[in-house]
Amino acid sequence: MASFVVFTGPIVVGATEGIGPTWAIVVLGLLAAAPLAVRRRAPVAVLATVAAALVVAAATGVRFTLFVSNGGPALALAAFTVAERMPKRVAMIAAGVAVAAVSAAEVASIGRHPGVTQDAIQLVTAVPAALLGYALAVRRRWDEQLREREEQRAREEERRIRAEERLRVSADVHDIVSSTLSMIAVRSGVARVVLEQQPDEARVALSTIESASRAALDELRTVLHALRESSVAPSAPTLADLPELVATADCDATLTRSPPVGVPPLVEESAYRVVQEALTNVAKHAGRVPTRVEVTCADGILSVSVVNGAGRPGAPGDAGFGLVGMRERVALLDGTLDAGPRPDGGFAVVARFPVGTGRG
Repeated sequence: MASFVVFTGPIVVGATEGIGPTWAIVVLGLLAAAPLAVRRRAPVAVLATVAAALVVAAATGVRFTLFVSNGGPALALAAFTVAERMPKRVAMIAAGVAVAAVSAAEVASIGRHPGVTQDAIQLVTAVPAALLGYALAVRRRWDEQLREREEQRAREEERRIRAEERLRVSADVHDIVSSTLSMIAVRSGVARVVLEQQPDEARVALSTIESASRAALDELRTVLHALRESSVAPSAPTLADLPELVATADCDATLTRSPPVGVPPLVEESAYRVVQEALTNVAKHAGRVPTRVEVTCADGILSVSVVNGAGRPGAPGDAGFGLVGMRERVALLDGTLDAGPRPDGGFAVVARFPVGTGRG
């Protein structure tokens, strides 16, 4: 209604003169201004109503605004809204037909109504308004596409993180269960063999089984608790726990390590799990053979190697999902893992982790 008050109101109250009957000035002024209040809900209908009012005014010689050709913002606002709100094809047709009809009526009325000065002012104002509306519509659609791409990228990143976390948890469970059950199998076999002749050694084996079982249960509870309470960080093993791991391994293992500097916690845990799985494979497939565990950190690379001598037929490389799990765990941290038999009949597992990636 602001357009009616500003551009038609002075004529209605007699502050200036219009052309035509008062009732016609009021009706056409309202038809051109009032629909603008709902232009965002029905842009095409509003544009058609405004254009019709201007065409009728031009054809009948009625001037309902302060300016020639009933100049004002009505048609420009309606054309802008159509171009900004509607699909491109609809907007082009609606705005083109409306502006062409009004301009043709104005040009055709020149000379027919001597008391009314006519020109193509609506063409000059409505076309730039429609182009501006179309430009804003293009910009809005572009922003929406960018936002959708960002949201899709965020969803994909969340899925990737969840997949990595599931893989890491499954690797933890595998390492815990595989290592503990392998040790229990070996120790229980020892206890069965020496139970009658060497009861003290049998008791040591059973005590070791009990301790390992309790430790494995504690680790599994920690992992499961971390899954339920994602805000609680689990107490993960680190490189500082390697001496205890090597000491309880069911092979003749020795540890050599240099103090790690700036190694992220997740890398330390993964390195520990690699050693744990490799020692388990040695015990399962080679027996109690000399095994060297070495940990070095230099030039931004943490290197962990487990090398065993020849033992029973069957290499640690035949360890089912063990090597697959180790490769996946190392790959998650952008590391590499090499595993294979040695010329002397033993087996070597070497994992290298970049410690400068900031992913820990």
